[in-house]
Amino acid sequence: MPRTEAQLREDALAIWQAGVAAVDPLRLIPEVVLAEGDQLIIGDAAFDLDLIGRIVVVGGGKAGAGMAVGLEQALGPRILADKQVTGLLSVPADCLAPTQAIRLVAGRPAGVNEPRPEGAAAAAEMLDLVADLQPTDLCLCLLSGGGSALLPAPIDGVTLEQKAAVTRLLSGAGADIRQLNCVRKQLSRIKGGGLARACRAAQLITLIISDVLGDPLDAIASGPTVENPETVDDALRVFADLGVADHPDAAPIIAALQAKPQQQHDTAHCVVDNQVIANNAMAVDSAGIEAERRGYSHAMDCAIDCEGPAEEVGEKLAQMALHMRDTPGPDCLITGGEPTVKLADPAIRGRGGRNQQLTLAALQQLGDCRGVVLLSGGTDGEDGPTDAAGAWVDAEVVNQAHQLGLNADDALRRNDAYTFFEQTGSLLQTGPSGTNVCDVRVVVVSQDG
Repeated sequence: MPRTEAQLREDALAIWQAGVAAVDPLRLIPEVVLAEGDQLIIGDAAFDLDLIGRIVVVGGGKAGAGMAVGLEQALGPRILADKQVTGLLSVPADCLAPTQAIRLVAGRPAGVNEPRPEGAAAAAEMLDLVADLQPTDLCLCLLSGGGSALLPAPIDGVTLEQKAAVTRLLSGAGADIRQLNCVRKQLSRIKGGGLARACRAAQLITLIISDVLGDPLDAIASGPTVENPETVDDALRVFADLGVADHPDAAPIIAALQAKPQQQHDTAHCVVDNQVIANNAMAVDSAGIEAERRGYSHAMDCAIDCEGPAEEVGEKLAQMALHMRDTPGPDCLITGGEPTVKLADPAIRGRGGRNQQLTLAALQQLGDCRGVVLLSGGTDGEDGPTDAAGAWVDAEVVNQAHQLGLNADDALRRNDAYTFFEQTGSLLQTGPSGTNVCDVRVVVVSQDG
């Protein structure tokens, strides 16, 4: 169906926004947590309220505020009072919200996805809180993407600064989320099942908004309530595989790992139930429903594992966009995933994120992109250390770049896609979304037929 460039842009944004809205915790939690008479239903689990002592809530992540508010609404005033509901969640500073019983702590500043002292203090308080519970109490853990950085609890011999430095080192070397989490869990007292080991309640229910492709429970927020199947040797292997074992920032971490006592997995005293309530596939599916509502014939694809470099993903999407425009068939493609970016040397590095890098690589591949809009954005509203969720490209953006004499090759090489798209006016700037399920990309085309 023929569509104007303006209509394509409007549709691409609305389709992307529908995907994000579908994983809003304020909507999700009341669908999962129900208080009916003397029963408390949490997903597949049902509890007799008369047999529950206190209810304590812990956790963290970019969706933490919405999850906490949604939980309080679902429980209602009677249960909040009768069960002395209390607890705390660690969230980004720009994701705070008013709550009644569950305290929200700013575990890190906005746009700084690294462990900070505030997050460490919150994590330590959570460990103390769950260790003080009685068997009759119920512990609820609310986890979402970004929880790893918001819940730092370093092992002996490792400082927060050293942990942050090694995370930057591994990320810059191209580590994917699983490699990062493998190391993080071995460096933490709370990750890799640490929270579950500390909990003295007989029941621990974890509600999860997944930001990891394929939803491996041990990887989401580094699995604080999931037994860690990996070992110290696995973490050491990450340094070797990425070629950074001899880097100065790796030395104190490797020494601490080698000195770490063998982990005991004792959670027999506590029954743990981990439930994923939202993920990337849910966002992609809901975006597809909006595309259909707008009259598109759409195709969808949701990655279940690491996609590889953002540049390669962007180039492939661009090729598919041109094929869709020029060939009968679907006129909308929605994909979900999370590619990686190998960071340039700090001396030349600009500003950007994986979605902006992906979109810039797509721009290079598109050439004549009349009748094509390609948009890529992080569902959390953040893309790298910038205030953008991502970017989009169409014929107008390409023309603007040519008129301004912008050098896409140079911007890609220096990870400076933010500056490039800032000048073309095509940054996707939504602000924090209050959720996080990886990235959603939307391609819409105008077919002449």
